[in-house]
Amino acid sequence: MAEAIVLINTDIGTEEEVLQTLANIDGVTEAYIVYGVYDIVAKVKADTTEALKEIISSRIRKIPKVRSTLTMIIVEGKKFQR
Repeated sequence: MAEAIVLINTDIGTEEEVLQTLANIDGVTEAYIVYGVYDIVAKVKADTTEALKEIISSRIRKIPKVRSTLTMIIVEGKKFQR
């Protein structure tokens, strides 16, 4: 399983609209509107790294009103969860 955290900047005032669009994308497992440099933080999962890249580049980055993204691919097996 490939996973990534995607930090998203949106046009001003469109965070909720982009969040709703993210909710309809297969592979996006969590997304939050946040304060700070970025507007939304999303967690994305896919079976392969190639599928993960496809979701991010072909689906998330092409959402209208998404200005930019920063993707951090999670190192497999190097995490903990409570």
